[in-house]
Amino acid sequence: MTSGGIAGGNATRWLTGSPLIAVTLYVAVTGGLLLVAALSIADVIAHRQALAQTSDLLDQLRGRKGAAKSAAAELAEHPGAPFLEGPTVTVAGANLLQRVAAAVSNVGGSVQSSQVDVSGAQVKDGFVGLVVSCELEQPALQKVLYDLEAGMPFLFIDQLDVQVPQATALSEGGTGRVRVILGVSGQWQAGK
Repeated sequence: MTSGGIAGGNATRWLTGSPLIAVTLYVAVTGGLLLVAALSIADVIAHRQALAQTSDLLDQLRGRKGAAKSAAAELAEHPGAPFLEGPTVTVAGANLLQRVAAAVSNVGGSVQSSQVDVSGAQVKDGFVGLVVSCELEQPALQKVLYDLEAGMPFLFIDQLDVQVPQATALSEGGTGRVRVILGVSGQWQAGK
């Protein structure tokens, strides 16, 4: 008999000599196989979920699914037209000024000065610009910016310059009134 045969015979005798060892090995091998199977199934499920999410995103990007829901939700949250309204660019500029002034006054701020740009290069592209100087409480600035960018019509912040008075910055921790120069633009569609 060869040494491999002797070793194989010894292992067989050893396993058959003690049923506890055979049962333990059987349970360990079975447990290992079940663990591998469970990990494989979990991996397949994770891949299917990732595929479903990617497919949903692709459908949304293509406009097949969710576009009606998101558009309806956006209109319900922020009612109004997406573009500046008015028969002329001057009226559209006045509407833009009114919208920005309302956003500033809603948070307790005040408009100090304003300048509407109805003859610049942006007007040729359909945009009306506005530069407003206003004073408001520092915590209210974020609310104004959110209101302008998230509301209707679609507005864009082109310039933001915040000036904090030295006395306010030092004595009150920067929570007093600040002077803000705000550049805002919006698209105007003539005759629509």
